[in-house]
This record gives sequence, structure tokens and C-alpha cells, in this order.
Amino acid sequence: MNVSLSMWAITVGVLIALIAVDFLIGGRKAHEVSLKEAGTWSAVWIALALGFGGFLWWHSGATPAGQFFAGYVTEKSLSVDNLFVFVLIMAKFAVPTRYQQRVLMIGVLIALVLRAVFIAAGATLIASFSWIFFLFGAFLVWTAWKLIKEARAEHSGTGAAEQPEADFQENRLLRAVERRFPTTDDYRGTRLTVVEGGRRLMTPMLVVVLAIGSTDVLFAMDSIPAIFGLTQDAYIVFTANAFALMGLRQLYFLIGGLLKRLVHLSYGLSVILGFIGVKLLLHALHENGVPAAPEIGIPFSLGFIVLVLAVTTTTSLIASRRRASARTEIPSGPTD
Repeated sequence: MNVSLSMWAITVGVLIALIAVDFLIGGRKAHEVSLKEAGTWSAVWIALALGFGGFLWWHSGATPAGQFFAGYVTEKSLSVDNLFVFVLIMAKFAVPTRYQQRVLMIGVLIALVLRAVFIAAGATLIASFSWIFFLFGAFLVWTAWKLIKEARAEHSGTGAAEQPEADFQENRLLRAVERRFPTTDDYRGTRLTVVEGGRRLMTPMLVVVLAIGSTDVLFAMDSIPAIFGLTQDAYIVFTANAFALMGLRQLYFLIGGLLKRLVHLSYGLSVILGFIGVKLLLHALHENGVPAAPEIGIPFSLGFIVLVLAVTTTTSLIASRRRASARTEIPSGPTD
């Protein structure tokens, strides 16, 4: 897809304007986000993504639009996995409910900027080295296997998921920041820093924002190669990531209670990452002079991803319902 510099500028400008509107309407004042508000804004962001995909179809045809939708669905499903960690971060730092939407908004903006850097680096590598597809594909297959092992350990009761409060471990960047800069003991509204006794201090709000943003970088390590497995167009990769991330804040409040019921999500994500990893390896073989290597098309990829997510969600809800029923059953004892 041939994207001019002016189209890039207009796209980034529109995205910034949408973020500004989101902030002015829903994020300017600290408050507890209701299910109605979260549901409304989630629907708005999904509608905007669908509208953008329709624009691509009109502007450049079905192939770029199909790549965008496949990338958007993939990034959206992988971002749901981020929410599990976001819940742990909020709990670890005891973020008051009325401040959580502000934390997520700033954290997601940081994540979007950092992902743009990752995307630019990935596009440069792909343009320079065709063998990079082998590396991306192998990494995704390894990540898929790792997810399956973690999911099996969790469901067998031997994983760390049995103690969710201890799951989140601060990364090196966050620990270095906390050691170098003094922090207040409590929250000061939505302020990120305060001046006390002639010293500038960080607040826990800034620490948790950095935790959200820097943690997302770790998730980008597999999500960026995954979407490059669906399209090598940097414009589509960036916009799919942007639309998936910008609706993440509302999704957090909308399905926060549902996350615990998605017990098979890790299996579904591992299948998707493994599938895209194999797709990348086949593409790498084709790019490196193996004409017999089959290419997996975007329509099949999109259908496969949607099917896996649908099956995973359905089986998760059924399994969660059965577990809930088993816990509420009271064994009958002898009667007098």
C-alpha cells in the first residue's frame, strides 16, 4: 500500500484529535468509570476501527482492509492479555478506583509511542534483511509454546497464578526510577509530581503510569512480530495497533470482572501466535527462493483468528460456569 507523507500526517493528526476528545469527555475529571460509560466508549472505538477499515477498502481495496482487520483483531485479542497484568499493577500500587482511568489513559499513550518506535524498527529490519522473518517466526512459535506451558501449569495448580497478588514483578527500569527519584507515600490526586521542602517528588501515580507503559513494551515483543506476520505495511501495522490500544482503557473497566472467567484465553492466544509464526516461516521460505512454500492468505488468516477467539471464549465461559456450579454445590449429609 502506497501511503504518502501527507496521508501519514493526516492519520496521526486524526488519531491525536480522537485521543483529545476522549480525554476531554471521559478522562479530564477523575471519577469511577461505570459499565455504561465503558460500554459506550468501547462501542465508539470499535466503530471507529470498523470505519477506518472501510476507508482503507474504499481507498486501496480489499487486501489492505483485510490486513488491517486481521491485524486489529490480533492486537485486540493480545491486548486483552495485557489487562490481566494491568489488574495486578492496579492492585499492587493500591490505585484508587477514581484514578484508574487516568492511569490507563497516560499509560496507554506511553505504550502507543513506544510501539511506534518498535514498528519503525521492525519495518526497517524487514526492508533490509529478508531473513528476519525466520527470526520473527521462530520467536512466535517459541512464545506460543511458552504460553501453553504457563497455561498448563496454571490449571494444574503449580503456577504462580494461584497467588495473583504476587504475580507482578517490577521491571528493571521501574526499580531504577524508584531508587533514583524520591516518591511520596500517598497519592496527590492525579498529579504525577509535587514539590515538597524544595524537592521535586514523584507520586505513586507517576510510578504506576510508568509500570503500565513499560510493561506494555514486554507485550509488544510478541504482538509486533505477530502483526508483521499478517502484513509488512508499516502504515497498517501502526493504525491497527493504535485502534487496538486506544480502546484498551474502556475495555479494562468493561470486562474487568470477565477476565477471571476467560480461563482458556492463554490457549487461544498461543494457537494464534503459533499459527502466525508458521505463516511467517513459510513466508520467509518463499522470500528466500523456495517457490514451493505455500503462502497463507489474509482471508484464511482472519477467519482462523476469529474462529479461535470465538471457540476460546465459548469454552472459557462454559468451564467457568461449571466451576462456579461445582463450588456452590453443598454435599448432602445424613438426615436425622
